[in-house]
Amino acid sequence: MKVSLFYLPTLGSKSDIEAGMAGMRTDLYQQMLREVSEQCRLADDLGYDSVAFTEHHFHIEGFEVSNNPVLLDLYIAMQTKRLRVGQLGIVLPASNPIRVAEDIAMLDHMSGGRANAGFARGYQRRWVDIMAQHAHGVHGALPHQHDEIDAANRAAFEECFQIIKKCWTEEMLSFQGKFWKIPAGETPWPLETTAKWGKGVEGGILKSVGVVPKPLQKPHPPIFQPFASSESSIRWCAKNGVTAILPPMHESHERNLFEVYASVSGRKPGEGMGMLRDIIIADTDEEARHLWVNSATFAGDAWFVPFGFRRGMLDPQTGEAPSTEEAIAKGYALVGTVDTVARSLEALKRKLPVNWIFGWTHNTLVPHGLLMRSIERFYTEVLPRVS
Repeated sequence: MKVSLFYLPTLGSKSDIEAGMAGMRTDLYQQMLREVSEQCRLADDLGYDSVAFTEHHFHIEGFEVSNNPVLLDLYIAMQTKRLRVGQLGIVLPASNPIRVAEDIAMLDHMSGGRANAGFARGYQRRWVDIMAQHAHGVHGALPHQHDEIDAANRAAFEECFQIIKKCWTEEMLSFQGKFWKIPAGETPWPLETTAKWGKGVEGGILKSVGVVPKPLQKPHPPIFQPFASSESSIRWCAKNGVTAILPPMHESHERNLFEVYASVSGRKPGEGMGMLRDIIIADTDEEARHLWVNSATFAGDAWFVPFGFRRGMLDPQTGEAPSTEEAIAKGYALVGTVDTVARSLEALKRKLPVNWIFGWTHNTLVPHGLLMRSIERFYTEVLPRVS
């Protein structure tokens, strides 16, 4: 089983956030960088597969302060030897796809071929509406939203994805889409140097461009999508060879999405799929649950539930959310002692062909020393019992 770390980098403790405007504090940002660096160096030494950061902007509240995941990737890559670095994910509808392709290709070279690529659609309108204004009519789309806003967001995402793949795999790029035209129009380019040593010009007019550098990994870095929770997203991932990362959902939804991916992709059940899980290990179940309440539950209630992220956890028959005890017993969260977490993971593996766990790492909300110990114990004490 592969295990990776996932960060929505938090600034400060619960009390720091409750004091207000934690995202503005440079001392807390410096603390985050120091502690995440040490945690990733530990993960590198232990054998974790990878680390991934998200993309969000304007987070003055202190949650998800990760406006440039590629820069964070490079920062960690420079401090590690074998740990892969990636994004879950870059929000394509708010991005220039050519720049994204260039940045990840550069990261791939600078990390020695350790780059992963992760792309998301974007749901937070406060920033997506501003950052995506170059793509007219594109806004953030909430999970489970199905309307014109969602359709425009998906169309922009899929067009950007096509362009990025072409940037990486085709020598010369031309593209005519709804949102992007490459070249943008009749661009004169009479440069003799290009005529002698380059390509893409006919009669002094630019017809195509070559995006460089190409990635070190061939044909390109592995691609991921967070956090796929709809059948349409899973089908798209399966058709495009993208690893889908599922958020915690009711087991009936999870089982169906595993089956859909396998059916569409023709791969074995579980291949091409990963699962996001909170991971907190402590000396007692009570201590671990206390840490969970003050980290994952606190952040979830304050920041994620308002966007609809708990809907997938509701029982489709009763409409009720699982209790804390049920969530842990069924493996929706890996929280407790080594024994408790091992049993939870074993229960999860009995239900589903789980090959890859992305551990949601609640930095600063879980004190650094305790989080370091949790990261170590999961890899050295839990995994050997269930792999």
